[in-house]
Amino acid sequence: MRDLKECVVIDAIRTPVGKSGRSQMGKLGGAFRECSAQDLIITVLQKLMERTKDKCPDFDPKEIEDCHVGCLSQIGEQGGNIGRLAVLLAELPDVIAGATVDRYCNAGLQAINTCANAIKVGDGDIMIAAGVESMTHYSMGITLEICAKVKNYPAIFSPAMQRVMKNFVPQGVSAELINDKYGLTREQLDRFGAWSHVKATKAMRKEDEYYKRVVPVTYIKKHTDENMNKIIDEETGKQKQESVTVTKDQTVRPGYLDEPEKYWQILQSLKPVFRRERKGGKVTAGNSSQIVDGAAATLLMSEEKANSLGLKPMARVISTAVAGDEPKIMLTAPIPASRKALKRADLTIDDLDCIEPNEAFASPCLAFCKDLGYDFDDPRTNPTGGAIAIGHPIGASGVIYFTEMVHYLNHYNKRYGLQMMCGGFGVGIATVVENI
Repeated sequence: MRDLKECVVIDAIRTPVGKSGRSQMGKLGGAFRECSAQDLIITVLQKLMERTKDKCPDFDPKEIEDCHVGCLSQIGEQGGNIGRLAVLLAELPDVIAGATVDRYCNAGLQAINTCANAIKVGDGDIMIAAGVESMTHYSMGITLEICAKVKNYPAIFSPAMQRVMKNFVPQGVSAELINDKYGLTREQLDRFGAWSHVKATKAMRKEDEYYKRVVPVTYIKKHTDENMNKIIDEETGKQKQESVTVTKDQTVRPGYLDEPEKYWQILQSLKPVFRRERKGGKVTAGNSSQIVDGAAATLLMSEEKANSLGLKPMARVISTAVAGDEPKIMLTAPIPASRKALKRADLTIDDLDCIEPNEAFASPCLAFCKDLGYDFDDPRTNPTGGAIAIGHPIGASGVIYFTEMVHYLNHYNKRYGLQMMCGGFGVGIATVVENI
């Protein structure tokens, strides 16, 4: 019988987050529109290895047991088991296995939890947990859409699937149902959304801290027009291209901090998207997560291995949990998951120094406050901003906001953090960490 080990976080990094596709005015707006998901995941994996080698020249990547990558739309450049392909594309040792994880929006954090728990039981001493999603190239739900177009495809048209989908609603409708259940107002939702941008803006301006967790992405941009037609260089006769480097999140709006009255008026003027205003609709683009592109990666080790290499851990993974909830309201499953994770860590909500709920919408985040017992404006909540400001690249989000949390705890010498995420069809996940 093997003794349980401690799993520690050695490093956690992410790419900047880029807007997906086109801007609201129809202009080409995505920082990573011409960048593949493979380039994003390659960047964070290679940088993770470089940073670790800089800290510890004796570190041997061949000792890494596995690489788990969260990804929702496993198709095209994200298909073919991107977890394994990422290892090969990043030119990591081919002895590292690879797996791709899909638990809807929970995927990235599930990759972390799976690797952490494998380390705890002794199934390897070093693992990579990562996430990637190009929502510019692959819209949410695209795999089901493609299956639905295949004639007589049984998984879509089977009676069992029809029964499941009968009561299924878009997540924005679920957010409206949460508003109804918890009595949330439009002003409460909008204030939470504006607050996300304020916190993210302040965090971005602390560049010494920001660039410890956000690494630049350089890629070759091939020029196209608005209809995706190639733009040809008259001198060479080939498609125009240039090297592009992205260093900061493209999504955060500093105006919420710098011109609060102006931006509050803009926020309040936005129309509800999923339910008409006259019927009580409150969910707008301003209190919902942004559709974006990004990637992130963490390096996890047994504490014993980290000590032998002389590597100082950032945090320890204390407990993990998952839970299911009613699939129509869908976004409240992190509440029972968080209760499980806190109980397993022998902690309460009052013991936490950082509470990191994924801001898929403001609605579930405020529901978490009510059910778990902390204030809407609790300063422990997403102290460096969340998905309303930074964005929600589905499969990568769990790793992106895990990165934000552990760096915050580490930099400000805070002790405990809880991360929780909601997901499609009513799945939730939670992780508790301790700064060490």
